[in-house]
Amino acid sequence: MNTVEQWKADKHPLEMVELVEEFAEEGLSFDEIEEREGDGVWERMKWTGMYTHGVQRGYIMMRTKVPGGYLTPEQAEVVGEVASEYARAPEEFGGAEQNELWGDAYLDITTRQDVQKHWIEIEDVPEIWDRYDEVGLTTIGGCGDGARNVLGCPAAGLSDHECFNAQPVVDAVSDFFEGNREYGNLPRKFKMTITGCTEDCSQSQINDIGLTPAKKEIEGEWQYGFHVKVGGGLSDGPRMASPLDVFVPPEDAVEFCRAVAQTFKELGDRHNRGVCRMRYLVEQVGPEKYEEAIRDRASVDFPTSGQDLTEGYRGDHTGVHDQKEDGLTYVGFNVITGRMGGDEFAEAARAAKKYGTEDASVRLATDQNFLITHVPEENVDDLLAEEFAQEYKPDPGPFERGAVGCTGSEFCNYGIIETKKRVKRWARELEERIDTPDDLEVVRMHMSGCSASCAQPQIADIGFRGETVQVDDDGNTDIPDDADRGDYENLVEGMDFGLGGALGTDNEFLDWVESAVPAHAVVPALEKLFTAFADERHEGERFYGWCRRVDNDRLRTIMQRADANVSGGVAHGD
Repeated sequence: MNTVEQWKADKHPLEMVELVEEFAEEGLSFDEIEEREGDGVWERMKWTGMYTHGVQRGYIMMRTKVPGGYLTPEQAEVVGEVASEYARAPEEFGGAEQNELWGDAYLDITTRQDVQKHWIEIEDVPEIWDRYDEVGLTTIGGCGDGARNVLGCPAAGLSDHECFNAQPVVDAVSDFFEGNREYGNLPRKFKMTITGCTEDCSQSQINDIGLTPAKKEIEGEWQYGFHVKVGGGLSDGPRMASPLDVFVPPEDAVEFCRAVAQTFKELGDRHNRGVCRMRYLVEQVGPEKYEEAIRDRASVDFPTSGQDLTEGYRGDHTGVHDQKEDGLTYVGFNVITGRMGGDEFAEAARAAKKYGTEDASVRLATDQNFLITHVPEENVDDLLAEEFAQEYKPDPGPFERGAVGCTGSEFCNYGIIETKKRVKRWARELEERIDTPDDLEVVRMHMSGCSASCAQPQIADIGFRGETVQVDDDGNTDIPDDADRGDYENLVEGMDFGLGGALGTDNEFLDWVESAVPAHAVVPALEKLFTAFADERHEGERFYGWCRRVDNDRLRTIMQRADANVSGGVAHGD
C-alpha cells in the first residue's frame, strides 16, 4: 500500500468527524493536532469535507456538498451567511483587504456543484455543522477517497429538454453513500453524475459513472431509465468515459452505483497513487470486462441498453428561460470563476424567496454559475434590478460567460499560479479587446493552476495549465539552444496553452498547442487567434471547431505574430 492507504488502514477516515469536534472543543492548534494524531491526520481530515490551506497554516477550506446543485432558498441563505461570518481572513493575511477583487468573506461555486469557503478555523466547525444540520446540508464526503458530490442537471424538473426529472435519483444515490463506512475508503475519489436531461450538462463523459436518459421496451411497455458510461476523467491521463451495454431503471440506480463502487473497491490500485483513479482500471481491463465485474457484484439483473436519448451537450444555463409551467421562468446568473461574496449569495437566496413561488430554489451549475427558479414572468424585471444581479448579470459577453477558474495558488497546495483574479481580469479585458461574431454566444476559457484539472481545461475552447517559466533579466524567454541556463533563473507565472476541447456529440480533448507561455503573452496571442478565426470561420462554426480544423503549427504561427514572446519559454525544471 502507498502511504495514504496505510493512513486510512490505521484509522477509518470517517472517524475524523467526531475527532474534529474534539479538536474544536479542546481548542487544539495544528501543532497539537499533529502531535496527537500523527502524520495522516490532514489526509483523513478530507473525509469531513475540509482541506488545510496550502500556505496559510492554521486555516481550513471547507467544501459543502450540494447534490445535483439543488438548494432551497433557506439552505442557500445559510451557506451565504456562514461565509459572511466565518470565511474571514485575519489581519495578518490582509483581513478585509486580502483580495483586491473580492475583499473578504467570499465563497466559490465549483465545477462539481459544491460550495467552498476559505479561512475557516477548526474551533468554528461544530457551530457551522449545527447550522447546516438545521437546513439539511453537510460537508461530510466533500473530499477524500469516496463518493464526491453527485452531479445533476441544474434545471432538473424545469426544462422541456429533459425526459424525466432525475433529481430524486441524485438524492437517493447521494444519501446512500453519505457517511457510508463500507464505501468510505475507495482507492481514490469517486465521481458520479446522473441526469434525465437530453443535453448532458452534468458531464457524463468525464465522470467515473455517468447515467444519462434512455428508454427501453420491457415486456411490451416503454420505460424510461438510464444508459451508462464509466471511466471518464481529466487531470493527468484524461479519458472519455466508455459506454456499457446496460439499461438502469431509476429504482435500481442506487444498486448499480453501489456495484460499480464495489468493483472499484475490490479491483482498484492501492499501490501507485498516481494511477489509482477508476478510469485507469477501466482502461486496463476494458469496458466489457468491467461491465462483467459490475454485473457479478450487483443484486439486480440489469437489462441491456435501449434507445439513447442524449442529443448533445449544454455548457451553461445563463439567461432568462421559460419553465415547463406556463408563466414561470428560471434565471441563470453568470459568476466569473464562481467566486462571490457570502453576503451576495445570501442576498440572492432572499431574492429567490421574494420573487419566486413557494417552489423557488437556488441551483448551482457545473460552469460555476447559479440559477434562481420558479420566478413568475411579471417578477423577472424586479429580480434583475437587485444589486447582486448587476455584478452577476444573466447576459454576459462570450468570454465572461465561458470563464472558469480553479482555486489556484492563493489557497491550494498544488496550485503553481494564481487563477481566480487572473481569469476575471482576462475575461473582462478580452470582452473589450476582441470583437467576436454576433452568433458566438460563449467561448469557454478554463484555467487550472496545475495539472490536476479542477477547472477542466481539457474540455474548453481555450485551456490553461499553470507553469512557472524561466526568463532572463529582461523578461525574454526566447532561450537559444546553446545558452547558459544559469542566465535564465528568473521565474514568472506562465501556462501551457491548449485549444479545441469540447464535450457532446463532437467531444474531444484539446491539444496542448504551446507550452510554458508567460502569462503576459496570453491575451495578445488570443487577439491574433480571434482575428484569424473571424476571417476564416465557416458559418456557425464554434472557436473550438476552427481550432481543430486548423493545423497546430499554423495556430502556433498565428500566436507568435503577437507583440509578446509567446513561444520559446522553458518550464521551470525542464
